[in-house]
Amino acid sequence: QVQLVESGGGLVQAGGSLRLSCAASGLTFSRYAMGWFRQAPGKEREFVATISGSGGTTSDADSVKGRFTIYRDNAKNTVYLQMNNLKPEDTAVYYCAASPWMTVMRNQYAYWGQGTQVTVSS
Repeated sequence: QVQLVESGGGLVQAGGSLRLSCAASGLTFSRYAMGWFRQAPGKEREFVATISGSGGTTSDADSVKGRFTIYRDNAKNTVYLQMNNLKPEDTAVYYCAASPWMTVMRNQYAYWGQGTQVTVSS
């Protein structure tokens, strides 16, 4: 059984930082690209960042470039999202997901976590 479990969300003031974690089990972790998506109330789930299985290649959404960093530790079966200079518009439920290849398309990710809430106050 594949499981992805996010943690690290919470309430933070604008300009602050958070680090999200996603612990994976039930799959050969290094063979999967991993992604982060987010969904705000009333909006579609949107792409944030993705990383190759080896960790050697990353791709970020324009809205978070220069502020967010995706990285992974394959020895711990964990992918992270370091979020700096947070803005109120970053408020959303953040989800991690696994795909056989790097992609920005939601429907190409086979496995999803249940999400962690990030709230940024002004």
